[in-house]
Amino acid sequence: MSAVVSYESAAAEVEYSTGIKISKSAQQRLIHRQDFDLPQSKSVVAELSVDGGNIRLRTPVGEPSVWRGYKAICLHEQNLVAASFQENTLLIDWVNEQDLAPIITCLGDGHDGVWNIIKEVATNDDRREILDW
Repeated sequence: MSAVVSYESAAAEVEYSTGIKISKSAQQRLIHRQDFDLPQSKSVVAELSVDGGNIRLRTPVGEPSVWRGYKAICLHEQNLVAASFQENTLLIDWVNEQDLAPIITCLGDGHDGVWNIIKEVATNDDRREILDW
């Protein structure tokens, strides 16, 4: 549940569904204890795209909003996606661990954060970069 709603909402949903009361902090701890393995491609990766966005974190009433970035990479032919919150290195390492084609096509929008990831995929000579505004 915590994947689609806030920890607070997940805690309320668990209580409603099971009758067991669990705090939002306990819900968060349970999630952070998990190891989520990233998918592995079973074939050569020739195309990928990188995108990202920002999410607003909850802050106490009256305090300014806090925004944090996330990124996601899609390996096109394989329909595999990996995403991370504030951990670009995780995505870069994941892509570079795959069996990459001699020339890999990388698609991204104009955001610097996207291209900071793409520049770490393979080498300059091994990338075909496409800017998609």
